[in-house]
Parts: sequence; structure tokens; C-alpha cells
Amino acid sequence: MSQPKRILIVGATSGIGREVARLYCRAGWHVGIAGRRIDRLEALQQEAPEQIETEQIDVTQADAPLRLEKLIRKTGGMDVFLLSSGIGSQNRPLDPATEIATVQTNAEGFTRMVTAAYHYFCRQGYGQLAVISSIAGTKGLGAAPAYSATKRFQNLYIDALEQLAVMEKHPIIFTDIRPGFVRTDLLRGGRYPMQMKPEQVARHIVKAIERKKRRVIIDWRYTWLVAAWKCIPAFIWKRLPIHT
Repeated sequence: MSQPKRILIVGATSGIGREVARLYCRAGWHVGIAGRRIDRLEALQQEAPEQIETEQIDVTQADAPLRLEKLIRKTGGMDVFLLSSGIGSQNRPLDPATEIATVQTNAEGFTRMVTAAYHYFCRQGYGQLAVISSIAGTKGLGAAPAYSATKRFQNLYIDALEQLAVMEKHPIIFTDIRPGFVRTDLLRGGRYPMQMKPEQVARHIVKAIERKKRRVIIDWRYTWLVAAWKCIPAFIWKRLPIHT
């Protein structure tokens, strides 16, 4: 009997990450889940105790890569890594603490975890590295400067990391998943158009990873929206009263 495939999901305490973990359990995978809230991780583990391993990881902390290695050992290895953790909020007053916290999680924490997974796959000789970024990286949104900028950072970082892997002949597959607005804690309190349910987005993500897609925008409405955004000249974009 072949060994079940193994996926590690960082940011699985709620929302998209949690729903993706559930789908992989149903598919028979061995799933390692991580996040800051250990109580939520353990609650999810109880749904499939024979398949799920847990580890408390805060991506903003220096020990996060060591904790990731610990989770990899618990899970028995790693074939796919999915980074689902991230924060973001509207910040029109430009509160410095909010902007800096967003950068610490979405840029610094992102880099810490992605490089850790990359090094593991280099040593192993294969693997798929997937991240959940956002369509917000397409254009700067005035209501959420740090969020937009860090999502663009994520897009470019994965592009550069893929080129590095090719240069160094590491057969690593990269998947950049860019959802639109999803009905999660991240959007609580705001008015957002075309919101999607986490369960719906999770199904798209599993399919994208299975098909080894390089980039995927979820869903088709946002594909058209992003295409339209890209056509708007900068001098017009800056005058648009975009509210989220």
C-alpha cells in the first residue's frame, strides 16, 4: 500500500486554511496544520485524529521555522506546503501599528515560512510550494496600503523564488493562489463586493494544487476584474474613489 500524501498548512485555525485541511482529510491525505491558536487546531484535529497533526506556529516569531520542521516530522514528511496565514485591514488613518503589524505578518512572516519550506524541498529533491496571496497585489488600494503592498511582495517573491529554483536545478513546483474577497474574519466589519464562502474558495485551491497551476485567480468574476484593473492608467487609478 502506498503512503498517503502529506500536506502542511500554516494558517489553518479558521477560514480558508481550515476548509482546505478538511478537504485534504476527506481525500485521504495526512495533514499537518499550524497556527497561533492551539485550541482551534486541536478542535480541527478531533475531526480526523488519525490524519491530522498539529503545531502552534506564529509566523512572526524567529522560532517558526524550527516549529515547522517539528510539524514535518510529526506528519512524516511534506509533499505540499500551503501558506494560508495573513492579516489585513482597512487603514485610511494610516495607523503605524496596523501597517507595521501587516508587514510583519505578510512580508516578514511570509518570507520566514516560504524560505523554510523552500530549503526543505531542496534537501528532499521535490515538493510543491503554494501560497495564498490576493488580487490586492495587482493594484495599490488606498484604503489598505500595507495589505496591498505586502500582497504584491508575495507575488514577486514567488516569481523570484521560482527563477532561483530553476537556476539551481531544484524541481520545485510553485503555486500562487489569488482569491478575491472571502467571507472570513479578515473582512469582518467591512463592506466588500462579490464575497465568496471559504468552502467555495477551498475547493478551487485544492483543484489548483492538484493541477499544479502556477497562478490562479479565484473566481472567474475576479479574473475579469483584475484584467480590467490592469488596463486602467495610473493617472486615472489614483483618482478612483475605491472603497472596501
